[in-house]
Amino acid sequence: MTVLYGGIEAGGTKFVCAVGTGPDDIRAEARFPTTTPQETIRRALDFFQEQQDRLGGAICSIGIASFGPVDPNPASPTFGSITSTPKPGWRNVDLAGEIRRGLNLPVGFDTDVNGAALAEGLWGAAQGLDTFIYLTVGTGIGGGGMVGGHLIHGLLHPEMGHIRIPHDRQADPFEGCCPYHGDCLEGLACGPAIAARWGVRPEDLPPDHPAWPLEAHYLALALANFICTLSPQRIILGGGVMKQQHLFPRIWAEVPELLNGYIQARPILDQEEMQSYIVPPALGARAGVLGAIALARQAAGILPHL
Repeated sequence: MTVLYGGIEAGGTKFVCAVGTGPDDIRAEARFPTTTPQETIRRALDFFQEQQDRLGGAICSIGIASFGPVDPNPASPTFGSITSTPKPGWRNVDLAGEIRRGLNLPVGFDTDVNGAALAEGLWGAAQGLDTFIYLTVGTGIGGGGMVGGHLIHGLLHPEMGHIRIPHDRQADPFEGCCPYHGDCLEGLACGPAIAARWGVRPEDLPPDHPAWPLEAHYLALALANFICTLSPQRIILGGGVMKQQHLFPRIWAEVPELLNGYIQARPILDQEEMQSYIVPPALGARAGVLGAIALARQAAGILPHL
């Protein structure tokens, strides 16, 4: 019998649950809205219990890649909890604990973006690399990644979406929409910020709209900071806003200008190599749930190798 793993991509808008071993072997999948914690967790438990019955108990562990902030420290008494999220009803919810108790299986737990980074390292755009970042630009902005082959943790976990970047209020008088910081990166450049600034959903703005040079500028500022602090071998940009493929050439052009010759590395100095340095995710929208499956493999002691 093939050993299988369960994955939960716990998003602020929807949960995606899957059973399988990797991108070429997904045996079952379900998607449902993120409502109350009680209802949403119950639906996830029902899905995995149904799959265990169908598959003869083949699922050996569950991985959760969750929206946050979260507590990913296994030594912490609140490990597996969603902490200071602004999402109503979800603050201090013991997500991993509820899943572990409900299924009586080992549970791996991390942020959704760290999970997506793990998946891209195993199966996607960061294969063969041990130091890279994954940034998602959508309803919010979040970042995860690896340094030296290990997912980035420390005091808590990366909050790349909440870095402070220069904000020229004459060029862009928008105050920002982050409930904690106002005009941090997320507050200026997430999807809702674009919609609030221009009064139109990002997907309805034409490629020549002035929203896009401004968006590329804010993202390029962020990437220049990440390049200087983490020295990633590659940067992966995902999320709904980055489906606007015309953003990539703008970012490729602006990042070297901001670094101004200081970082002497070919991907920064050569525009052709830049196009292989700042890239979209190879796994697309599947990166999150596949990252959860990779976290389940870790929880089972089957450590993914990059």
